[in-house]
Amino acid sequence: MNVLVIGGVAAGTKVAAKLKRDNYNTNITILTKGKDISYAGCGLPYYVGNVIEKQEELIVNTPESFSKLTGVEVFTEVEVTKVYPDKKEVVALQLKTNTTNTYKYDKLVIATGADPVKPPIDGIDLNGVYFMRTPEDAVSLRNSVEAGEIKRAVVVGGGFIGLEVAENLASQGIRVSVIDLADQILPGFEPEIANYVENHLANHGIMAFTNTGLEAILGEEKVEKVKTTRRAMKADAVILSIGIRPNTAFLADTGIELSENIAIVVNEYLETNIKDIYAVGDCAVVSNILTLKEAYSPMGSSANIEGRILAQNLNGKKLSYKGVLGTAVVKLPELNVARTGLTEDTAKAEGYDAVSVVTVVDDKAHYYPGASTFFVKMIADRSTKKLLGLQAAGKGAVDKMADIAVTAISLNATLEDIKDLDLSYAPPFSTAIHPFSHTVNILLNKINGEINSITPREYMQGKAEGYKIIDASISPGIAGAPSIDLSKVHGELPEFNKDEKLLLVCTKGKRAYMLQKRLKSFGYTNTLVLEGGTAFNEISL
Repeated sequence: MNVLVIGGVAAGTKVAAKLKRDNYNTNITILTKGKDISYAGCGLPYYVGNVIEKQEELIVNTPESFSKLTGVEVFTEVEVTKVYPDKKEVVALQLKTNTTNTYKYDKLVIATGADPVKPPIDGIDLNGVYFMRTPEDAVSLRNSVEAGEIKRAVVVGGGFIGLEVAENLASQGIRVSVIDLADQILPGFEPEIANYVENHLANHGIMAFTNTGLEAILGEEKVEKVKTTRRAMKADAVILSIGIRPNTAFLADTGIELSENIAIVVNEYLETNIKDIYAVGDCAVVSNILTLKEAYSPMGSSANIEGRILAQNLNGKKLSYKGVLGTAVVKLPELNVARTGLTEDTAKAEGYDAVSVVTVVDDKAHYYPGASTFFVKMIADRSTKKLLGLQAAGKGAVDKMADIAVTAISLNATLEDIKDLDLSYAPPFSTAIHPFSHTVNILLNKINGEINSITPREYMQGKAEGYKIIDASISPGIAGAPSIDLSKVHGELPEFNKDEKLLLVCTKGKRAYMLQKRLKSFGYTNTLVLEGGTAFNEISL
């Protein structure tokens, strides 16, 4: 069997290596447009920030080392320009010689990835304009930083890569601004989480300007300013991170089905609609585990998983790829942020009776050095109690919060199924009741009526209007608000009517909840707890 793989990096090399390992008699050829066959694309921002010190550390395998290790034949700087499914052959341009060759195949794997979107604006080709897709991009930007050529930088795009680049530039003493046309940074995150992150970045010197579009890049020979829909901004460098576009233009007239964003549509076996042609990685669109709808997930993790499954299928198995949940994690200055599953809004749009809770929970034993907090939003279906999504922010290991949720969602678990999991505990790692379990318990309490609360989003929408704010913190800090010390509440409070609307607010939400339970036992019927407390909300009287 002759297997031809178009593209390398993550998905293509994974297919080739796994297939050759399981069946060494298979003839496998990789054609890739770039000079490198396998590099750490997700590590590029950290090379810019000198976290990854050496350029060679970005290269996972050279073409020569990969061929020797796996037995796969590799041709670099070869661009496939045409695919002829009826003849089972492709035509490719040899970029070094500007000549063409034809390659035959029995099975064709398309793993051509995606390229950064390059907007058609003035100044896009000036010196000082950078992308962040290949090792050469990262090397070029870092060289300019180390040469002292960059004092101010504007990052266009507030997604993961853009914010990672912003963090790493800021760590090198560069003044960084981020602009994004959307109304929030971190697409796919809950608005309240994104807003918290935006404020956090501002506190660390990275200013994010949302609802701000890039109109032009100004300068004579190199970048001097950027013109936005808001105002002009001085800059020595512009880093464009406004999205990627699947590399599928060469498939025109092949009959291969493409999605709206021109990614290749595949089924659960990674097959295209044309026999013996498959697609994996950033050039393909898969499905969402929860909604079963098309989902574009250009992540190194999913690319590798898809590649491994496809290799086994090419070797005679029939394994299905269940799909993605939109899982992601990003490191920012003194803050990590993670997500998985559906947001509250997407869950409602999919017909779920979505209910959410926002918690502020300890990430490890509060007395252990370095202990901090997680800000968590968890979403479930009210009637079935099925877990639908989770987002978390904090200094600690937010990835473990997301990964537990991934496992639960993938196994179709309910909150009842996961509330008492035997999760690992020791003071340096967690709390006795794990922060994930803690959040599950609070959401169950909310569904079951054990707590009457209002979310940060509802508070911002004015749904606490008419309620008197009560400061329930150990050390009251809400100016102008009356305070109640939980430890002194052992009976009715004559200063409040039992049907009076009281919004109970403390630092994290726990003490307000305990006060609500206490007041209920004394006949107070109209209290609400503000989820997230003053740690997550901006309180206004």
